[in-house]
Amino acid sequence: MDTGIIGAGPIGAGLAAHLVKLGHTVSIANSRGPASLLQVAANTGAAAATVPEAIREKQLIIVTIPQKNIPDLPKEMFRQLPADTVVIDTCNYYPLLRDGVIPALEESGLDSLWVQEQLGVPVVKVFNSIFAESLHDKGLPAGDKNRIALSVSGDKAAAKKIVLHLVEAIGFDAVDIGSIADSWKQQPGSSIYCRDITLPVLEERLAAMATTGRAEATAQRKADEALMNTDMAAYLRKMRG
Repeated sequence: MDTGIIGAGPIGAGLAAHLVKLGHTVSIANSRGPASLLQVAANTGAAAATVPEAIREKQLIIVTIPQKNIPDLPKEMFRQLPADTVVIDTCNYYPLLRDGVIPALEESGLDSLWVQEQLGVPVVKVFNSIFAESLHDKGLPAGDKNRIALSVSGDKAAAKKIVLHLVEAIGFDAVDIGSIADSWKQQPGSSIYCRDITLPVLEERLAAMATTGRAEATAQRKADEALMNTDMAAYLRKMRG
């Protein structure tokens, strides 16, 4: 697929490398311009691009930037995309560490619903719930009992089908957890967020969320973010323990 990636951090660069290996034509962009991406391009095989170039005439667009920067994207370009364009959102809301408080997100509690509203197009939520190093290094062949499972949510069945296949091709078990209204289950604070868990464990934890609910996940996100702000090493030990 002709793919554009907006955001060249560890997740964006990692996805670029994977997709190039799978035969995709990949352009990668950031807010600083192509000249700042020469090393990323050399490392991944992607072409350094401007943000408009990473959107225009692309079949797949991956948005992987800080949540606070979503409103700065060219909304009109997104709203003029063909209906069959697949847009992936990997973003996570961290008000204390990075994004500042976004009132609409505090009210809805649904990161990707807000992204959809900002961009004016449906998105598929995926790759937000895995650490970059796991994305880079821990993909395994289908059928391996240690394969990490990743949750996928979205409102467009056709787009989600493409993304589920993409996750599998990169080396992870893809699990359709429902619509964007269900995407809170894969947000920071949930029991499946960045845990490197296998398919049976993910399914078990998803089932448990039917009783624990979104409020508990939101409270845990706030506690986790406070820990990250004071002791990142302790947070990482907690997540990987």
